[in-house]
Amino acid sequence: MEKERFTMLLLEPGEIFFEDYSVQMKKLDAKFSENKNWMEGRLKLCSKSLVFVNKDINQPLIKIQLKETIFVEQCTSSNDIAGDMLSVESKQHVEMLEKNILAPYKFIHQNTIFRFCFNYAKIEDCLPHILQLHRAASLATAEQNAMIMAIVHSRQSRISFDTSWLEDLYEQVVLETQANKVLPLVVNPGRVLLTTSRIYFQPYNNMDQHPVLKIQLKDIQNIIRRRFLLRQVGLEIKWVRQVDNKIEHLFLSFQSQDDRDKLYENLFKQSMVSLETIPQNQITMRWQNGYISNYDYILYVNSLADRTFHDLTQYPIFPWIIQDYTSTTLDLNDTNVYRDLSKPIGALNPSRLEKLKERYLEMSDPKFLYGSHYSAPGFVLFYLVRKYPQYMLCLQNGRFDHPDRMFNSIADVWKNVLVNMSDFKELIPEFYDTSNTGDFLTNNYGIDFGYRHDGTKIGDVQIPPWAKGPSDFVQQLRNALESDYVSQNLHHWIDLIFGYKQRGIEAEKADNVFFHLCYEGAIDLDTVRDINDRHGLEVQIMEFGQIPKQVFTLPHPKRLASASNLLHGKTLLTLPETLASENAYGKEKSVNFVESIAFQAHKDCVTNIIPKNTTSNEIISVGQDGMLKLYNANERKLTHSVSLSLLSLSSCISYYTVSQRNILVVGSWDNTLIFYDIEFGRVIDVLQGHEDAVSCLAWSPTHQVIISGSWDCTAKVWHEYTSGSKIKPVECFIAQLDHDSKVTCINISRDDTMLVSGTEDGELYLWNMDSYNLQATIKGKYIFLSFYIYFFYIIYFFDLCTYIQGI
Repeated sequence: MEKERFTMLLLEPGEIFFEDYSVQMKKLDAKFSENKNWMEGRLKLCSKSLVFVNKDINQPLIKIQLKETIFVEQCTSSNDIAGDMLSVESKQHVEMLEKNILAPYKFIHQNTIFRFCFNYAKIEDCLPHILQLHRAASLATAEQNAMIMAIVHSRQSRISFDTSWLEDLYEQVVLETQANKVLPLVVNPGRVLLTTSRIYFQPYNNMDQHPVLKIQLKDIQNIIRRRFLLRQVGLEIKWVRQVDNKIEHLFLSFQSQDDRDKLYENLFKQSMVSLETIPQNQITMRWQNGYISNYDYILYVNSLADRTFHDLTQYPIFPWIIQDYTSTTLDLNDTNVYRDLSKPIGALNPSRLEKLKERYLEMSDPKFLYGSHYSAPGFVLFYLVRKYPQYMLCLQNGRFDHPDRMFNSIADVWKNVLVNMSDFKELIPEFYDTSNTGDFLTNNYGIDFGYRHDGTKIGDVQIPPWAKGPSDFVQQLRNALESDYVSQNLHHWIDLIFGYKQRGIEAEKADNVFFHLCYEGAIDLDTVRDINDRHGLEVQIMEFGQIPKQVFTLPHPKRLASASNLLHGKTLLTLPETLASENAYGKEKSVNFVESIAFQAHKDCVTNIIPKNTTSNEIISVGQDGMLKLYNANERKLTHSVSLSLLSLSSCISYYTVSQRNILVVGSWDNTLIFYDIEFGRVIDVLQGHEDAVSCLAWSPTHQVIISGSWDCTAKVWHEYTSGSKIKPVECFIAQLDHDSKVTCINISRDDTMLVSGTEDGELYLWNMDSYNLQATIKGKYIFLSFYIYFFYIIYFFDLCTYIQGI
């Protein structure tokens, strides 16, 4: 339970908490006999109710719903209490958290008068606001919501951000706007302030953990525009909390799409915002090649489709994988234990599907096969009721579901989604998240959920015989999710939920047609002028469920067969038993390995490997994940890892300066050469060397120069870095070697007299290292013939790095 007994989950979903007052309260029962004892506590003023929180934690919280209120008025003081009082008569009130125990709410159906005496506030300051909300409660639900939002907007427009909360006197204000902080079933209004170094959220009430939330722009990792309540007004910000490196999220909703987009655009204009942006196709390729797990990739696709943990109406969707929940053992190598991922849940049972199709043919347009959805707030909380019982009470007006309809058994739920004519729900991420140890399956709070029809008391969820416990159950499901069978078939399920089979003709062919209002863009709510019609549509869509935003319009690529054989988090780097190679100073060194070594390698393609120096058995690698890594071959372990760029790293060279500083130069796809001091573990400087990605590097110890090749069709010669001064491109630039197409590789002869460069269109260029003049060009039509002529000369050029890359 929360330390603060009152939470916004005790209110209706989306209800707004305004403020609270220190009060004394007494109530008169149905016979209007007065209880002489005044109770100390706080009165919470909310948009649809008044909540009294007794100071005594054994006493229940009392919620007076304004729609059940007969009158609200000011009355004269009694003999034992000085000052004016607020008198409220209600036909019904609700008691919650008696003895601080989370349980279904008690609805007291009797006329009761509550009298409140304010300890500090004046009744004339709050009574007009209460009366205004009471008038709104007498309206129809849609009109009540519209009036409440007008009240909220009016209050917000009179309040501005308190700039005394600014962290730095020198930061400049960029933008201030209204926004709501959104959590599951909870909306908290406030002000957003964007400065040149931070973004702030200041709620209008005191319900948040911090009076003002402060996020440094440099800590932001991701900014995503999202739908909220069917409108493009949501913005999700992901950042790293510096205290403990914990990932945090802030989900905001705005008055309009223009307000949201204005903040979004201004965020990206700030120089301190530096986001890791990896193209969608690259993420898919990483998954295809086994560098991203099935679990992480499904979460990623859910995010692309506007699914987020902060919005129960758009909660992430995961598939049922296993179909055997009765056997004593589970053999993941047996394909019969897996669900057919090429079919939606509703099409798995042929006999049920036939009945659904018969009904479909008899319908008038717009037709639908399934009258229920695979993801909706009720389904999410159906699975999570033991972990978050307060959410279910909030969603279902203070009640849990009937015991026989609750999530009692995995096998029963699976059976139901196969045979029930209105149950087609998929799973949620918690079923595959091994970090939670299956805690959502156990009744850790000891909640009294009641008894089933056979007299069985509701407790923990019954798991299959093949699982030793909740933790083992989740682990085995995760193993199944990452299995070869699922890896080879997961793209079919993605096509159904997020892809080209989601809608249209392909959806009809795949028996994947849902109620038309759950599809994005089926109706533009902003064009519906009648507030009652609009409210009805919103409620219908919210409760029914929403189809994810369509991410793919073409068939999703299949995972490569070899991808599932990759080590989780590791790549096997196999080196030959004896490798004779030339080091930077022209001396041969034999490096002996007696076995293959499994290193903690890169998350993406390794682009270059070199020895650190001539005296150690340490290996440096760079990769397309932007990481530089240092391995100790003797100790068989990773000794250093650093992120040098948000884009791919293409190449690296190592040399010693006159002062014996070991310098590493790394080429990056962001057009730069990165100079890194290995001993001190820091970036010395970054040279903006090219107009396109740096593709390759070479170093000449005799001439003490660095040569960089680039996709801008040039190779450039630079003086090597020797001192601690700032690198200036004009001073260190020596020569530019022009090519007809992208430069893909370069190397230098052993005697340091010739430079050879290769290009994308298959040409070789030979350059003099003294004058940097072009000596010869081997055109494409001569490549095959010249291969034999130059073979021994070119192989003579290759250093250790090139040799290892070719293996």
